[in-house]
Amino acid sequence: MSRLKRIQSIDGLKKTLQTILKNQCSLSESDVNLLNDAVAKLNKLRTKKGLTDKHYQMEIADIVELITEFLI
Repeated sequence: MSRLKRIQSIDGLKKTLQTILKNQCSLSESDVNLLNDAVAKLNKLRTKKGLTDKHYQMEIADIVELITEFLI
């Protein structure tokens, strides 16, 4: 995947998570923490350069785990 597509994907997911945080007043503190952690990891991932597809997938897997915990 090209770097531009990765950045676009990261930005789209980050925007979605921030919208959820902003519009859902009924979130518990742990839910807010999970989503904030996911956004922070996305911000960090966005600045990393030279990632192989395998490393990128590992980073995304961590973020997906956080989002899954939020959904469950």
